[in-house]
This record gives sequence, C-alpha cells and structure tokens, in this order.
Amino acid sequence: MPYVNIKITKENVTPEKKAELIKGATQLLVDVLGKNPNTTVVVIDEVDTDNWGIAGESVTVRRQKGL
Repeated sequence: MPYVNIKITKENVTPEKKAELIKGATQLLVDVLGKNPNTTVVVIDEVDTDNWGIAGESVTVRRQKGL
C-alpha cells in the first residue's frame, strides 16, 4: 500500500487543487510503479507559513521581503 505525504504551505489551496494533487500523485504511482490506485493513500499536510523555514527565515518573513 503506497503512502504519499504532500506538505504545502497554507496559502489558499482550493479543494479542487487538492483533489488534483491527490489524483495526480496516485496516477504517478500507477504509471511509474504499477501500483494499485485502490490501495494508494495520499495525505496533504498544510503548514502555516510561520512554521515553514527556508534559508534561516520563515516563509512568512520571506514573503514580506518579496522573496
């Protein structure tokens, strides 16, 4: 049973976009590894930008700086 964990920042990702991610990740495992889509689990974790850091700064700070 494949398990895929997608982590993204909480930035207005619509339910439709999440559905696309789930469908696409499932299909990738089917196409590349021949996995059964009925036993493939995809979990999307949304992380606050204050809790996601890049290059020593939170994403919130980087967004404020325009990075």
